[in-house]
Formats: sequence, structure tokens, C-alpha cells
Amino acid sequence: MSEDGKFDSILFGMAEQHTEGVPEMLGTIASFLNRKTDFFVGGNEGDWEKLTLKIFRAEAKKAQEVADKKRKQREAEEKRRQEVLRKKREEEEEAQNKSASVTELTDEEAEKLQKELDAKKNKDKEPEAGKEAKDGEKPENTDNDDVEPGDEGKLKPNRGNGCDLDRYGWTQTLQEIELKVPFDVKFTLKAKDVVVNMQRKSLKVGLKGHPPVIDGELHCEIKIEDSLWHLDKNTVVITFEKINQMNWWDRLVATDPPINTRKINPESSKLSDLDSSTRSMVEKMMYDQKQKEMGLPTSDEQKKQDVLKKFMEQHPEMDFSNCKFN
Repeated sequence: MSEDGKFDSILFGMAEQHTEGVPEMLGTIASFLNRKTDFFVGGNEGDWEKLTLKIFRAEAKKAQEVADKKRKQREAEEKRRQEVLRKKREEEEEAQNKSASVTELTDEEAEKLQKELDAKKNKDKEPEAGKEAKDGEKPENTDNDDVEPGDEGKLKPNRGNGCDLDRYGWTQTLQEIELKVPFDVKFTLKAKDVVVNMQRKSLKVGLKGHPPVIDGELHCEIKIEDSLWHLDKNTVVITFEKINQMNWWDRLVATDPPINTRKINPESSKLSDLDSSTRSMVEKMMYDQKQKEMGLPTSDEQKKQDVLKKFMEQHPEMDFSNCKFN
């Protein structure tokens, strides 16, 4: 844990005891300094105020820099998304224009085209009839055609590469997790109404006085110092950064049903946010995964095959016909 987050667990515990939020917590700290130290009277008049402003302004500057960075990232992502949509619309319009262009056919050409269409239609019907004629043969289950052994029964990731469950949903990138927990209540929630307790390897979220919605061990460890939460109307939104930023989570907490991480398809724009060494490693992982899905050798296996091929070319006098290579 960084020096800034050294006392986070203690301060989180204090914050939970202050139902009125930040003003009440700051009042407690000021009262402690008044009662137990000479903070307010130990220096020249106004020194305590200057020191307080200096410290808080420095932290405010850090917070603003982080907020500006995230805002710029969101704007860049939105710009890329709009550009993709624009290109897609242009391609659709171009395809429509092409299909809308009418070519006048002669009677002979029209008759020939109709015969080709009829022949194709009859050909497409033949496999269906053939399948019905085979006794005892079960129809293919197309839902499981691309499921790898061991992935049966796993949930398909949502659009954010996470999972939407009955009472909450979450999305992920390689760097962080965003969790949304909505509460169906008849009043506007305030911070004092909810319980949010984030630890390095556990999470608890719920309403005060009610059983928690989430209370369990996280799939992997998170950075407490880079974790934050806020209320969006009556939804608790939590963002926390992963410690291991090389793996996809297949669940949020240990009791959740797993998702099929092979189905995760990260946006290419996200790779540009990584440093060069991490990006190249992720791209290699994605390439190897696609190769395995197609039954082709991975990059490491291909290298071994290339080395073996080169060795065999350099030694034509050797007989490799009875050798078995793994």
C-alpha cells in the first residue's frame, strides 16, 4: 500500500461512524486537534488556517488532475466510438446506394437469373431434407458449437466484459472494475443510508439495517487507495483498480456464477491505454487464444516448429520419419 493510503482502513472505519458525512468527520478531526494538541493556538494568528488551506488545496489539485485525466479518457473513447459509428453509417449508406441502383435486364437475362435463384433455393432445402431422413440422428446444438471443454454452463459476458446479475451488475477492463448496485426504495438515498466496506480482498455493500446485497471474498485483490464510490440517484457505483492487471476476472465475488472469459472481446481502443510491454503481451495472449480456437499452433508452438523445420533443412542427411515431436 502507498504512503498516502497507509491509514485508509482506519479512516474508512471512522467514516462509517459519521452518519452525517464529510462535514461531521472533519468536525471530529478538528475537535481532536483542539482538545489534544496546540494546533490552533501554538503558532502565530492565522497559521493553522494557512496550513489547512495549503494541505487541502494540494489534495484538491491531485483530485482535479485525476478527474481531468479520466474525463479526457472518456472524451477520447467517445470520439473513437463516434468515428466508428460514422464509418459504419457511411458503409451502410454506400451499400444501400449500390443496392438501389437499378439495372435493366432483357427478357432472356431475367429468365436466366430467375432459374439460378430457383436452383439455389432448391439446393438450400436439400440438406434440411437429408437431416430429417436420417433416423436416430440428433440435431446440432448450435449454442455449444464454440464452447471449449470445461466452459460448459458458464455465463456469456455482458457488453462490458462483466456480468449482469439479479441485484447488481459489473463491467471490467484489464485495469479496473466498475460495479453498480441499484436499490429499489421509495426515498432518495444518502451516503448515511448505505454500507460500503471495501478491503483488499473482500467487499460488503448494502442498506443499513438490512442484509447486505454483497458480502464476500473478491475474485482477486484490489488497490484500496485507488478505490472510490458514489451515489447515482439510488444506485451505488463503485470503481476499484485491479492489482493484477494481466488477467480478466470470471466473477466479482467467490459466490457468483462464472463467466466465460474466452468470450471476452476487449475494444482495440483499450489496448492503446497500456504501455508498450503490457500491450504486446496482451496482443500475444489474444492471438494465441484465437489460434487455439481455430485449432492452429500458438505463437510459441509456431516458433518451435520453425526452429525444427530450419534444423531439418540444415541436416537433410538425417532421417526424421520415425521421430515423434510434441
